[in-house]
Amino acid sequence: MTTENTAEKKSEEAKEKKAPRGPRPPRGKKESTTAPDFEERVVAVNRVAKVVKGGRRFSFSALVIVGDQKGKVGYGLGKAKEVPDAIRKASQEAAKTMIHVPIEKGTIPHEVLGEFDAGKILFKPASEGTGVKAAGACRTILELAGIKNVLTKSLRGSNPHNVVKATFEAFKQMRSVDQVAKVRGVDAKSLRVSKAR
Repeated sequence: MTTENTAEKKSEEAKEKKAPRGPRPPRGKKESTTAPDFEERVVAVNRVAKVVKGGRRFSFSALVIVGDQKGKVGYGLGKAKEVPDAIRKASQEAAKTMIHVPIEKGTIPHEVLGEFDAGKILFKPASEGTGVKAAGACRTILELAGIKNVLTKSLRGSNPHNVVKATFEAFKQMRSVDQVAKVRGVDAKSLRVSKAR
């Protein structure tokens, strides 16, 4: 009798432990991390091959720029067997690695030179109505960053990967007037050059 009772109790406890779970999310399908207010543009898609014993295995790499046109921009590189998956991976990485670009009156605060490997780009502030004087990947980055007027000159290299990285190196060097004033411990108004004389 006692053994039967204990066996019944154990089976009841086992049933209680195995409570029904909710539906599991589907595997492999990850939601995009880019926010709805961010715009993304594909700069370059390459087919890359890995040589193995049986021949070549092909996959795709995608370079994507993500920005909100309000001073935040980022880039990402994704690799996958299919182009859409590579673009999705790249946009997720771009959203994680976004940086803030200082913008003053629709242009950059000062002249700056960005350099990465063979890529070398010069950026100069421009007056109202000039527009974005840039081409290729550099133009895409400037537009997504929200810069309206700027002059650029590619001094070396045209590889989109190096151009993108050189542009971001230039952005990292930029300092707004307020940032410089804070570091120096002075008022921002004293640093601004008065044009009216």
